[in-house]
Amino acid sequence: MGREINTLGSKSNHAEMQQLVVRMKDELEQIKEQVLNVM
Repeated sequence: MGREINTLGSKSNHAEMQQLVVRMKDELEQIKEQVLNVM
């Protein structure tokens, strides 16, 4: 998922899309932390 998010960010020319990409990266990091807490 991280690679796909990075690809979206690098191919995007719109500031709004890049802001969404940053939020997606933050959300993904939170999901990773939650998964580690469950294990």
